[in-house]
Amino acid sequence: MRTKMRLLGFRGAAVKPLNEEAAAELGAELLGEALVFGVGGLCIYLEYLRQAGQSRRREEHLEQTLSDLRQGLEQLQRDLDELRAQGQRPGGQGHAQGSSGHTPAQAVNGA
Repeated sequence: MRTKMRLLGFRGAAVKPLNEEAAAELGAELLGEALVFGVGGLCIYLEYLRQAGQSRRREEHLEQTLSDLRQGLEQLQRDLDELRAQGQRPGGQGHAQGSSGHTPAQAVNGA
């Protein structure tokens, strides 16, 4: 009862002792409310952990995708440098356009 009075804002108020039945009822009510509050808090905490895990997995997936794209870009850059080097060698085919000297778009259009 003293705890309930303190929660309600009554400080130092004299509380007469409760009979056994009222004390048991008040204790059961307090215990039930604490249990509901505890379960609610646990549910919120578990949901937070679930959301944090999803966010972390999403970031890891995006980082992996970005890494794969960077590796692909580096490979394309190496291939482009290699093709340019082949075109600049003596006896090379010029601009790496093939033996006709036309780009594929020009060959299709008949230019």
